[in-house]
Formats: sequence, C-alpha cells, structure tokens
Amino acid sequence: MNKPVRDWTAQRVWIIGASSGIGAALATALWQRGALVAVSARRSEALHTLAGDREEARVLAFDFNDDAAFAAAADDLFKAWGGIDLVLFCAGAYAPMRAWQLDPNDIDRLLAINLRAPMAASAVLIPRLLQQGNGALAFVSSVAGYRGLPKAAAYGPTKAALINFAETLYLDLAPRGLSVYVINPGFVATPMTAANDFQMPALISPQQAAEEIIAGFARGDFEIHFPRRFTHWLKLLRLLPYGLYFALVRRFTRL
Repeated sequence: MNKPVRDWTAQRVWIIGASSGIGAALATALWQRGALVAVSARRSEALHTLAGDREEARVLAFDFNDDAAFAAAADDLFKAWGGIDLVLFCAGAYAPMRAWQLDPNDIDRLLAINLRAPMAASAVLIPRLLQQGNGALAFVSSVAGYRGLPKAAAYGPTKAALINFAETLYLDLAPRGLSVYVINPGFVATPMTAANDFQMPALISPQQAAEEIIAGFARGDFEIHFPRRFTHWLKLLRLLPYGLYFALVRRFTRL
C-alpha cells in the first residue's frame, strides 16, 4: 500500500521520541543501515548518548507539546538536509487506568502527547512534504486502540484516535505521492510498559520491535503490527459481537 523501503542508505529520517524504547532502537537500527537519522525528545543528554559520535546523527531536543519548538526544529532539519524522507512519531505516554481511576490531569497528558502533538506536527509537515513531492509519516499507535481493554480507560482511546487519524491521512495523501504508516505493537519492554503490574503476553524487546517495523517498511505495509502471534488474536477479537467480545476479554484478563 506504500512504496516499499528496502535500502536505507542516505535516507533522511526524523524520529520523535527517540530517547528510549522503540524510538531509540529504531534510530540505532537505521544508523546501522546507512540512514541519516535525526533524533528528538525532551531529554537532550539521553539523545546525545544515543547518537554518540556518529556523523550521520543529528540531535534536536525539544518538548513535543511545544508547537513553536517543533516548527523551529522542522525548519532546521529541512534546511540542513534539503528535505525529509520519513518522520517517525514514537513519542507517547501511558498510564494504566481503570474506569474508577480516571483523572483529568492524566487524561490531558495522554491526549496531548499521544494525539494532539502528532496531529499538530502533521499540520506543519504535510504541506512541506507535498511541496517536495515525496516523503512519509509513520505513527506508533498500539493494539490497545483496536477495541476497549481493561486498564486502558484513557490510553486506549488516544491510540484508537491515532489509528483513525493515520487512516484518514492515508486516504488523503497516498494519491498525492506520500506514504503513511500506522505501527501497532503489542507489549514491548520499555520504560512505559514497566508500569504494568500483570504478566504481559508475547512481550518483546525494543530491538525486536525495531526489526519488525523495518520489515514492515520493506513490505510497504500501511499497518505494521507485531508480534503477530499476539496481534492476530486481537484482530480476530475485533470482529466479534460485543457480547462475545466482552465475555472473552473478562475471561482472559480475569478483570
């Protein structure tokens, strides 16, 4: 559905949310494949540690919720590189939350970083990518956005909305030469998922997640989901009527 990317040599990639987890693993994997990678997050020290002394690395530290800071960083990168081939939105926030634990402050925080920030950033990037005539946007969402799940009262809706946003962008932008990807991981061992107090099925490492994502780019997938031994079951659950879906989720989660 997208133009496959198999050769990363000199590809200009901007990863937002690269200080740890999937974003950091992707940066390392793409540097190893010859890409030019700019890494962004709030933690400048972590980004510089990640980039090391690589000549092909650029560090742009800022708060993703700061629209002006994002626009300035985008300007700097377009000027330095003359264009951008792929922007990967890996930044995200997570808080396990049951219905009786809903907190307005946490809701605002998750909405801001998981949904509003990538939408606002897309508003800055899309006109420039259209002007250059090519490029791609990739959004790291989650299988938690497929259907309602326990402990995801705030997180799940933000990811469901992000999936919807990526689908809408694809419909608008694919005919105009841009690629759009949505990345839906299962459980990945990151600082975010460390907050979970339950055994996470099919848990994988950030490095494994990065390899799955790169394989998805090579296939030209719109949706890149993994690990498939887990995500295929969740996709099947999406097709069930509510009565059966709710019963099965309660049975398997024991919540």
